[in-house]
Amino acid sequence: MGNTVKTALLLGALTGLLMLVGGLIGGKGGVYIAFIFAVILNFGSYWFSDKIVLKMYSAQEVSESSAPDIYAIVRNLAMKASLPMPRVFIIPEETPNAFATGRNENHAVVAVTEGIMRILTKEELEGVIAHELSHIKNKDMLISSIAATIAGAISMLATMAQWAAIFGGGRSSDEDSGGGIIGLIAMAIFAPLAAAVIQMAISRSREYLADAGGANITKNPYGLASALEKLTQASQIIPMDAKPSTAHLFIVNPLSGKAFMNLFSTHPPLEERIARLRSMKPY
Repeated sequence: MGNTVKTALLLGALTGLLMLVGGLIGGKGGVYIAFIFAVILNFGSYWFSDKIVLKMYSAQEVSESSAPDIYAIVRNLAMKASLPMPRVFIIPEETPNAFATGRNENHAVVAVTEGIMRILTKEELEGVIAHELSHIKNKDMLISSIAATIAGAISMLATMAQWAAIFGGGRSSDEDSGGGIIGLIAMAIFAPLAAAVIQMAISRSREYLADAGGANITKNPYGLASALEKLTQASQIIPMDAKPSTAHLFIVNPLSGKAFMNLFSTHPPLEERIARLRSMKPY
């Protein structure tokens, strides 16, 4: 419940930041224009995200006959989670990882790499799949799209502020509470940064929720904890050539070795995730 409330508060903070930035630059009109453009830009990502990311990683759909073991695990856990059977894909990649995507429960996808199926036991793989199904059940694709839309609108407003500062535009001094050109420049620098920090915090809170939700589906938090321990080591030995725009989808951040601080990470520290799971009791 704590992470659900945290997500709501962070989305509220992101919305508040949007209203503040828009009001300082161009009033309600500026907010509306930026938000509409951000919605348009993110609509395609939300609606076609599964096709885009699957093609990006050359994922191949499998059936019960072509991959009976992984298919059976997904089907069994989807039934336990009261979810429609998602489509199952395998990524030809040795780095062990997995992700879920799709705009809703009826258009969901679970994808795993060849590497993750080689190194995990059945219990550990069930923990990973349950985590991904929890993302689907929690509608995390929709939530991340909303966050991306608001953050995108803020970035657009910040760009407007940059141009206004360059050409001496913006609101008049009587209306402007942002300190004129200096305020516009400061906003252009710090508003997108603040939006990115909040957006990453939302992503991290959803990972904690998916861990807890996955443990609830399998009734065994230790399977996922053990899987995360293996994935931590393996991802460092066999790094993945992943795109930053899709890093938030994976169960383990494929860019973890490149992240320079947790504040800007899409995932919580693995040590913290494992500790939380280890502290749970089997259901």
